[in-house]
Amino acid sequence: MADVLLTHSYHLYYDRKQTRKMQPYPPLGTLYAAALLRSSGLSVALFDTMLDDPEQGFQAALDEHRPRVVVVYEDNFNFLTKMCLTRMREVAYHILEVSRKAGAEVLVNGSDASDHVLEYLRKGFRCVLLGEAEWTLLEAVQHLLKGNSMGMAQTPGLAYVDDGTKELVRTPHRPLTRDLDLLPLPARDLINTDKYRSAWKTAHGYFSLNIVASRGCPYQCNWCAKPIYGDSFAVRSAGSVAEEMRRLKYDSGAEHLWFADDIFGLRAKWVRELAVEVERLDAAIPFKMQSRVDLMTVANVCALRRAGCAEVWLGVESGSQKILDAMDKGTRVEQMAKARENLRNEGIRACYFLQFGYQGETWEDIQKTVKLVQDTRPDDVGVSVSYPLPGTKFFDRVQAQLGDKTNWSDSEDLSMMFQGAYTDEFYRALHDALHAQVDSWHSGDAEVATKERVASPSPDELWQRVVRLERSCRRAVPTVVPSLASQPLVQLQVSPSLTCGDD
Repeated sequence: MADVLLTHSYHLYYDRKQTRKMQPYPPLGTLYAAALLRSSGLSVALFDTMLDDPEQGFQAALDEHRPRVVVVYEDNFNFLTKMCLTRMREVAYHILEVSRKAGAEVLVNGSDASDHVLEYLRKGFRCVLLGEAEWTLLEAVQHLLKGNSMGMAQTPGLAYVDDGTKELVRTPHRPLTRDLDLLPLPARDLINTDKYRSAWKTAHGYFSLNIVASRGCPYQCNWCAKPIYGDSFAVRSAGSVAEEMRRLKYDSGAEHLWFADDIFGLRAKWVRELAVEVERLDAAIPFKMQSRVDLMTVANVCALRRAGCAEVWLGVESGSQKILDAMDKGTRVEQMAKARENLRNEGIRACYFLQFGYQGETWEDIQKTVKLVQDTRPDDVGVSVSYPLPGTKFFDRVQAQLGDKTNWSDSEDLSMMFQGAYTDEFYRALHDALHAQVDSWHSGDAEVATKERVASPSPDELWQRVVRLERSCRRAVPTVVPSLASQPLVQLQVSPSLTCGDD
């Protein structure tokens, strides 16, 4: 019997796109919570929904562990969790239903629950753990196990419905953890590592695990939701991170790492310290991470390479300075080519996150983004459309246009949920053309070779389709950013950059 059964709601096989990619990672945030509970003397079990079907497996876990408390503790380091996919919410509600039938108290933490507190509480969750929640969880569980429900009112960082008044109660905000080295390392022994290893080896020929060096991001991009860490930033000591890398390399057999930080390499001095510690411990493993173009200086990139960095995902977003400024991105278009050059010089793959459909974006802006990609030739791209999430300025601007659908069902949905300049069909065609173009440049790469391939149109054919749809999929009255409202929606003639192949 366990005091606490921890779980989360992301199941790989409910997500079409991620199933094809087959890059599953253990729920790192959930494992941090488990480690803290266990270090405080509580008996803890885990049901990992990533690879095990929650519709069948969770009931078996309940029967085996008979927990007094169940916690749906999302992996807040997983960008898919932050997207608040509706399929995840359905899984969370399923876990709640079967847990309550088993007589357990059920708590929840995650971006979606923090954004929709009342909805989750009305479904029957005992309380919502708001924001960064390890210490909140520990206190709440200790109160529940002692039968001290009154103690919940003295626990910072909670939202619950008062049993007497039936009113929503939010306890005071809990300060964020500043010294991350105080937390024990994730309880990775609670997961079935062999399942992850088998999935990776079969799909890619190597085994990758996840790790996190920091929490939060201080930048102010107005479309980026931050319900967990806000605008704060805290980083572990370089020595602690290097030691964990060493353990993953030698004890877990990891051959590759994914640093799941919101932003990596923010402080140049820390990156240099990490490189020194990694070299001292012989802990270098090829890793990928995500960062910003303005952080990819020559010195920073050199230190990243020494630490083992093999791939950087850059938040490029757009090749139009107008759109970057509207997003409050704080970067310049000219920094993108320089970042690409610096990474290439150190043999590090440079990959771009691209976002289309932002308010005020025109055909001219889209062509600038495509030209940036064609000029700099990134090693890979991730293409999405602007996605309004609660708590952002962007969401506030388009909220009145949102209908019944306010979240994607899975990460392949790619639906415009507000009145953008074009319909979904156009943006999906743009997605397909860009991916095909980039793949055509790197068709000999080992990573590309592992992708599932089917007979598909050539990049030229896909670009021709984009140009045709640009005319037929225009919306008559697109939403614009208030500051750009006086600027006309420019509709250009077909640009040669959109009809060419490799040039």
